[in-house]
Amino acid sequence: MGGLARRLVTDKLLDESQVAAAISLAARDNIPFVAQLVSSNQISERSIAVVAAQEFGIPVLDLDAFDPKFFPTELVDNKLLKKHNVLPLYQHSNKLYIAVADPANSTALDEIKFHTGMPVEPVVVEQDKLSRIIGKLLTSSKYALEPATRVGASLAQTIDLGADLESALHNPSEEAPIVGFVNNLLQDAIRKVASDIHIEPYEKAYRIRFRVDGILQEVNRPPISMANRIASRLKIMSQMDISERRIPQDGRIKLKLSSTRAIDFRGNTLPTLWGEKIVLRLLDPASTRLGIDELGYEDCQKQLYLGALRLNQGLILVTGPTGSGKTVSLYTGLNILNTAERNISAAEDPVEINLEGINQLAVNNKIGLNFAAALRAFLRQDPDVVMVGEIRDLETAEIAIRAAQTGHLVLSTLHTTSASETITRLQNMGIPAFNLATSLSLIIAQRLIRRLCNLCKESVEIPEKVLREEGFTSKLLSGAQLYQAVGCKHCSDGYKGRIGIYEVVPITDSLSRIIMAGGNSIQIADQSQAEGFHNLRHSALCKVARSLTSLEEANRLT
Repeated sequence: MGGLARRLVTDKLLDESQVAAAISLAARDNIPFVAQLVSSNQISERSIAVVAAQEFGIPVLDLDAFDPKFFPTELVDNKLLKKHNVLPLYQHSNKLYIAVADPANSTALDEIKFHTGMPVEPVVVEQDKLSRIIGKLLTSSKYALEPATRVGASLAQTIDLGADLESALHNPSEEAPIVGFVNNLLQDAIRKVASDIHIEPYEKAYRIRFRVDGILQEVNRPPISMANRIASRLKIMSQMDISERRIPQDGRIKLKLSSTRAIDFRGNTLPTLWGEKIVLRLLDPASTRLGIDELGYEDCQKQLYLGALRLNQGLILVTGPTGSGKTVSLYTGLNILNTAERNISAAEDPVEINLEGINQLAVNNKIGLNFAAALRAFLRQDPDVVMVGEIRDLETAEIAIRAAQTGHLVLSTLHTTSASETITRLQNMGIPAFNLATSLSLIIAQRLIRRLCNLCKESVEIPEKVLREEGFTSKLLSGAQLYQAVGCKHCSDGYKGRIGIYEVVPITDSLSRIIMAGGNSIQIADQSQAEGFHNLRHSALCKVARSLTSLEEANRLT
């Protein structure tokens, strides 16, 4: 036992057994001795810093006295800052002063000296302040436009974009920083499990936002001078026409994460007053391979969906607004149906995720290949199951219903807010009530509700009277444990991830009679409730009662 460890025992700040245990745990977990001391909470960070400074004869400084924007972080690679938990404080003449929590970490100082070519001098600081500032700097500089030497071959290894990255990487000053910026952006969106990236130009600002768990949050503001170059880079990657800025365009990007996993980005440009706004939607094929048990269906709802999928014919509709998880629900059903005994055809606009075993077709309205034309072609291909990305017009609805009536199982989506309104919407399109009543098998209305973070959620007591006013039944209140969002470094405002809430309504005989009698959406909703097919509000309250989400989140969505 020597150095700092011995000094702690000599100064009677810790006893020998405590220090020996910390040394053993640090070696086992492969972390610095100082980091282990801090995590044990046996001694304060300030005391460790003072003792370390005395032992090694170097100054101790308070990081709160420094302005982080003046740190010469450009001299040291971000990877080294993170790897060794060190921070360049200032440069004087040709010497670089480095903030460290453990002066005995000579490996870190030697590596920084080698990479910078400068003599380095350590300065002792408190571990918690050092880690906090490094974390902030790494986050804020995540999209820093790196010099060409920083954008290494690793990009070419991890990204398969169909573009010539090497020519950009070797461009001396212009394109390499943009390549690094854009690829960091895409990778960070994946890391944060964002569903969309919004890149928006304004008169005096250029803003980038991620949609995480359904909520938009700003992540960066690049220089406005970079707007056109970033847009051009994304358009090249998406195989769009970079010379055309007057009309909207669509494209796709594929980002390879490993030899077995890739993420697709569906891109769209929109010409605005101050330039092209670009939105990228992240499409992860892994999300469509989720089992039905992971989607959030209540057990009775799951059985209704599985029962409809076992039918040889009929129309299954999944409804909800954009971004409500309709595609995942449809693909989950298709995966269940995807066997060697079935011929499955799917028409989408665009094809979001490739599924082996399913004949997927991308509609193209420019050449007349719309959903209706695709459906007609499918019916000449001896299909067992047909999936239509969306019913948008009367012609598509008529062909889908005709297919459902003639021995085919048809799955599709519709943009409505509830199961009862779905029927009204189809009637308003011009579908006769009799055809609806005899072809519809199941309607699923859904939303995605944010999950509470399991690491920081805290229980909350709400009076029973208030809960009953919110819609809780005696069955839901029985054994219910309610929690509220708090927020921590592992989540976003107290929430992490999302789960579905559903209204699953099979078309029973009584509902069929109401439809054929011309009943409105209120009558249909009342009847489905009377038969025990609960609405979205009830599904959300079930998630609240099971501690999966908060009452505030349920009220936001329903």
